[in-house]
Amino acid sequence: MLRHAPPTAPLACLPRLSRDGRSPHMALPRRPSESFRVNQAVRPQSLPPARQQRPWLGFVCGILAAAIWGIQAVISRQSVADGMTAADVTILRFAAAALVLLPFALRRMKSFPVGKLGWRRALILTAIVGPIYSLILVGGAHFAPALHSSVISPGLIPVCTALLAWWVLGERASTARLAGLSVIVLGVALFSMEALANTPMREGAWVGDMLFVLIALLWSVFGLLCRRWGADAIEVTMATCLLSVPLLPLVALVLPVHLTQVALSAVALQAIYQGLLVGAFALFLYTQAVATLGAGRAALFLPLVPVVTALSGALLLGERPSPIEIAGMALAITGMLIALRARSLA
Repeated sequence: MLRHAPPTAPLACLPRLSRDGRSPHMALPRRPSESFRVNQAVRPQSLPPARQQRPWLGFVCGILAAAIWGIQAVISRQSVADGMTAADVTILRFAAAALVLLPFALRRMKSFPVGKLGWRRALILTAIVGPIYSLILVGGAHFAPALHSSVISPGLIPVCTALLAWWVLGERASTARLAGLSVIVLGVALFSMEALANTPMREGAWVGDMLFVLIALLWSVFGLLCRRWGADAIEVTMATCLLSVPLLPLVALVLPVHLTQVALSAVALQAIYQGLLVGAFALFLYTQAVATLGAGRAALFLPLVPVVTALSGALLLGERPSPIEIAGMALAITGMLIALRARSLA
């Protein structure tokens, strides 16, 4: 990395003046290395931010992450049908992800297993999206229907992110983005009301809903921290997965584990989807979207999660959305597009 010259460096490029103010007739030539150093100091060499270079990459990563999380609700529903617990899914998620990422982490990270993040930042991010996050998510589905998780959490993440960005970073949302967020909230509310009306209420369902609200808050904090620290998507994915592994024995000791009582095909399904796709690939995609678009815009892809859940549920489980649910999903997508085209005010 080139060192910046002191503020007076540009003056060195001017010819020396004699006492009468005229330039001397014969001046000593500068050495090539010195001229190169001055020119490099004067000419800005920094590249534009990543989000100005390849915005399409952030769009692709955000859409793919939303698709993976949308199908996750259907896969999680299948884990309950197969007799698996929240601890089972959590153990499979991080063990499978760490097993795949370990060789790459050993080769890529100079400071294993945290890399350039450092221990403090890596531990903070692991505390946010590590085993506790997975247990809260699966535990919420134990109290409330799985569809609640696909509506409440993704719908509130953009709103929580905008509020936290305003409160912590001083980033004020523009009028257009506020309008887009309002349309998202309206669409998610319409979808949620229809979903709640058609879902049998359980005792303690409000507990699951509150856990899903907590999930939205945790994910918003995660996105903002990644953006503020300029965290690398690959290192965040590797560090959080690897640092979660030492906590898995504690999870197995505290919570019930039924892995030995479940069919091998069910274990393989959860390990591949929850571990590889959700635990590693989706986290990398979302972190890359944050690095490219910013936390606020990256969070706007998350309203697609209930849409994907409804579509995958119709294809895999035979559950078809009603006209009101389709209208709510259309509003959510419209709000997302409005907010994506808007810019935040510094």
